[in-house]
Amino acid sequence: MPRLFILLTLLLVLLTGCNESDPETLAAPVPIEDGDSCHVCGMLIQNFPGPKGETFLKGQDTPSKFCSTLELFTFLKQPENETRLSHAYVHDIGKTTWEQPADEAFVSASDAWYVVGHDRRGAMGHTLASFAERPDAETFRADHGGRLVAYEEIDLDLLGRLGRGELGDAMDEMDAHAAH
Repeated sequence: MPRLFILLTLLLVLLTGCNESDPETLAAPVPIEDGDSCHVCGMLIQNFPGPKGETFLKGQDTPSKFCSTLELFTFLKQPENETRLSHAYVHDIGKTTWEQPADEAFVSASDAWYVVGHDRRGAMGHTLASFAERPDAETFRADHGGRLVAYEEIDLDLLGRLGRGELGDAMDEMDAHAAH
């Protein structure tokens, strides 16, 4: 009986150790290289301006790369992909140029702030301008128009409206009048 007790105790300790919530080690962003193509549309990523992104799905060692944040979120917000997401990165346009975003400026997509409906264009036309810091996003918005949104506010409806060009200064004015 004491052996069984010791064996069960050891098993319980081992199982408990497996269930502890040790922070997951997240893969770091991977540089976008010449010849990398967008996971959604197949276009060469480096041929276009604007922030880009990459995702790591659960169990994936290499990222899927995207030519724009619009393409990234269109992929991520598909129901079959949302549940498989480990983490994603976007360029911090507050720390790099719009024309050629630097790989050193990748930040966690879930922690970033976004401006939608602005006057700058990315690989697929309208895209989400991404920023690590809210004040940088607010400055961009003041200069280029649009609306500030958090990661949690991005959904397929917003992405569809953005892709159709329905967001921008005129849309923001309509939203402001509807609120009054």
